[in-house]
Amino acid sequence: MSIKENLEQIKASLPKNVTLVAVSKTKPESDIMIAYGAGQRVFGENKIQEMTSKWENLPKDIKWHMIGHVQRNKVKYMAPFVSLIHGVDSLKLLKEINKQAQKHDRIINCLLQVHIAKEDTKFGMDEGEVISLLGSDEFKNMQNIKIMGLMGMATFTEDETRIKDEFTFLHGLFEKLKGIYPASAKINIDTLSMGMSGDYNIAIACGSNMVRIGSNIFGARNYN
Repeated sequence: MSIKENLEQIKASLPKNVTLVAVSKTKPESDIMIAYGAGQRVFGENKIQEMTSKWENLPKDIKWHMIGHVQRNKVKYMAPFVSLIHGVDSLKLLKEINKQAQKHDRIINCLLQVHIAKEDTKFGMDEGEVISLLGSDEFKNMQNIKIMGLMGMATFTEDETRIKDEFTFLHGLFEKLKGIYPASAKINIDTLSMGMSGDYNIAIACGSNMVRIGSNIFGARNYN
């Protein structure tokens, strides 16, 4: 099927409350424009320089989400335009995002990445670190950051029970934080980004309201 047909089929299958992030990493701008022509406006990239180049060349109503691991020295490149950063995994990174957002007189929306997988290669904080960050004086002093919720990546496995358990844990933490932190200028816990091409249906069943889907839309990636 074509990119347009894949996109339409996935969109038709998603509940109304679920935001689709079309993961366009490594894909050419022509592919993104096909998806754009089919109505998609939210795209996810995992390399800041690649995303910046695409932002410069493509329509300005696209919302660019940074979904990969973020290196602090690259934040400055996306600070003028990034719509949502999914992978905030430390207070140090949040400080850098705040600093760069300040330079552009912007408030940058962020998700805190929680480590839920049984894999050391995945990034993220544990529950205690998330609560500690949100309660810290340093965070309270940041004027150019808004925490919108949580992001997590499940273990890459065929074991659906394990995936479900990991997503269920993250949803529980999401609900807990919503109870602790009422919506304010700094925190509005309303986005739970979990689920990718292989497991997004499980994620949605476990409470996800934002899914990151790439290969099911654009086809397999060529990393050569």
